[in-house]
Amino acid sequence: MLLAFLFSVALRFIWVYQFHGYAPFYHNGQFMINTNDGYYWAEGARDLLRGENLNPQAENFWDRFHQANDLSPTGTAPAQLTALLAKVLPFSFETIIFYMPAFLGSLIVIPILLIGKELKNLELGFIAALIASVTWSYYNRTMAGYYDTDMLNIVLPLFLLWSIMGAVRSNRSIYLFLVAIDILIYRWWYPQSYSLEFAFFGMILLYALLFDRKNPYNYRLLTIMLLAMMNGPGVVRLALVLLLLFLYTKPRFDRYLFHFLAAALLAFLATGGLSPIWYQLENYVFRDRLKAEEEGLGLHFFTVMQTIREAGHIPFETFANRISGHTVTFVLSLFGYLYLLYRHRLMLFSLPMLGLGFLAYSGGLRFTIYAVPILAFGIAYLIVELSRLLPTRRLRLLSLLALTLLVLFPNYRHIERYKVPTVFNADEVAVLEKLGKIAKPQDYVVAWWDYGYPIRYYADVKTLVDGGKHSGAVNFSVSYILTHPQDEAARLARLEVEQTEKTFDFIQKHKEEIEDKNLTVFSTIEQMTTEHGFRNTNDFLDALKSGAIQLPKKNRDIYLYLPYRMLNIYPTVALFSNLDLMTGRQGKEPVFFTSRNFRKVGEQVLLSNNLVFDLKNLTLQIGKKTVPVRRFVITEYNKEGKLHTKVIPGKSEANFTILYLASHQTFLLVDERTFQSTYIQLGLLEKYDPKLFKPVILTPNAKVYQLRI
Repeated sequence: MLLAFLFSVALRFIWVYQFHGYAPFYHNGQFMINTNDGYYWAEGARDLLRGENLNPQAENFWDRFHQANDLSPTGTAPAQLTALLAKVLPFSFETIIFYMPAFLGSLIVIPILLIGKELKNLELGFIAALIASVTWSYYNRTMAGYYDTDMLNIVLPLFLLWSIMGAVRSNRSIYLFLVAIDILIYRWWYPQSYSLEFAFFGMILLYALLFDRKNPYNYRLLTIMLLAMMNGPGVVRLALVLLLLFLYTKPRFDRYLFHFLAAALLAFLATGGLSPIWYQLENYVFRDRLKAEEEGLGLHFFTVMQTIREAGHIPFETFANRISGHTVTFVLSLFGYLYLLYRHRLMLFSLPMLGLGFLAYSGGLRFTIYAVPILAFGIAYLIVELSRLLPTRRLRLLSLLALTLLVLFPNYRHIERYKVPTVFNADEVAVLEKLGKIAKPQDYVVAWWDYGYPIRYYADVKTLVDGGKHSGAVNFSVSYILTHPQDEAARLARLEVEQTEKTFDFIQKHKEEIEDKNLTVFSTIEQMTTEHGFRNTNDFLDALKSGAIQLPKKNRDIYLYLPYRMLNIYPTVALFSNLDLMTGRQGKEPVFFTSRNFRKVGEQVLLSNNLVFDLKNLTLQIGKKTVPVRRFVITEYNKEGKLHTKVIPGKSEANFTILYLASHQTFLLVDERTFQSTYIQLGLLEKYDPKLFKPVILTPNAKVYQLRI
């Protein structure tokens, strides 16, 4: 275990070695994390460490450690564990969150070796541990800096798998307790664990009915699992489990075995045990491009799942590489796994994890990590069995070493080349920290959801959208603000923020009524539409454009955060508001084209995709077609970081504008609608309406404006 653990940790230090001393990746003397979601858990841990009672009215104890409605996850396991480690370890907070994934993720070797021991094959367990700990997708999601729930999301179900295998093999009472504890800890750490827990339950039920129907131990195990899997406080579930384990020690209660099972099943169903499973299937399997609200105005929204790479379809080669490191290894691993199933029936209980991993082929690459350790057993078993064919112990050891290194090599090469950047660079963080000294905790920052968590962590403010709150309904308004003209953006920003706070208050005051009667709380855009007397959202937006909508009283400041990096995702941002909410019909796709691979030849600039820009005549050649350009804009920052802009007018009736962002060595082609957007005008050109916006922070990497209305 120690050797495998050190091997896993050591390979995770390759990234650390590669970027050691690279200043843009450092903050407070330590590397910054490289996953957006990590800032969510970091925010919760930060608030817990402050120990202030900021929300004394909150019903939940953990919610008292943060501002009302700021969505800080103080009640979550990652935040609580991080805060605990920060209290007891002699390291900085930044050091702890950066290295936690490398050390906790490497714990995967322990349950793998325990499973190998359960199968009476330590060589199998050791080789599988080495391979699984560094295979592509598992490494990617547990590398140093990938501070997220994934650092234990495979470790915990593998412990559960080991406990189940031990229970079925030995029928010992201790394993009943271990299975329950594994489920309770797994649920505490990762509330979405329902589906996998239920799959394990189904496998045990199937095993009992097919192979061991008369064994009462199997029904005790099923009952314990149902109680541990119920919805509800972990303390209550633990108490019920302990009570049942006590009753199991009394022979006089044996006659009630199936009564206990029936009661546990009813309790599981009564607490909504199947609801989370259906929710997961709906989000990752039965998802649609557009999602309509079923009641009210029946608005249609663009679904965020279609824009997330990890939730989309992936090529087979990528699928195989992420699970086994190489396509050949993947095929051999499958063969070895089938052979392992044939030789060891206990491995049948690993099928749920393999199945969830294979869901990645159609449900998105994030699931591949579940299949990694299972197929690592497959290739490891093949290596062990092949070595046994050799005549001497020395040859067997050499073959084990050679074949293991052969399988590990593609994964090592991937690790060596996987030079992912930190979420933000040091300059961007400096902007947010400066904003945090200007803004108050109750103020809002409007930005795209990719930047929501880091903004909340570094600036300690509220956001409209973030990595967890980014449905099409909430993304609509933010997308609209960023991609429409300044006057519309300013008005909707004020309306959206005040409506969001009003919705929070409404939900809090009517929480019981909403839950008891299953009332629908409609999207803020629908609320604003109906509250202003409209039944059609298009009419509301037309009134907003004309200035006919009366704005609410200003209760807090609002800031716009416009990073240069958003240039790469602008078309995706635009998707969420470029549609008719009443019909779901998508609008005309905006023209937005960037080129960083260009070449100047005389008076012409050769852009990519067969586009040629004539600097002298201000025309754009698209294939064989030539069209006029409305304006050519050149921007450049001086040494002090001040922006200088030069505009060369073209044909006033033309639709295209070309921008040359000299400091970023980027050409940008946009249509007039996109050129007039708030993001382009404020974020790239610093052209703002002083009646609507006030510049607060202006840097080449990011700009912040305060809303005046």
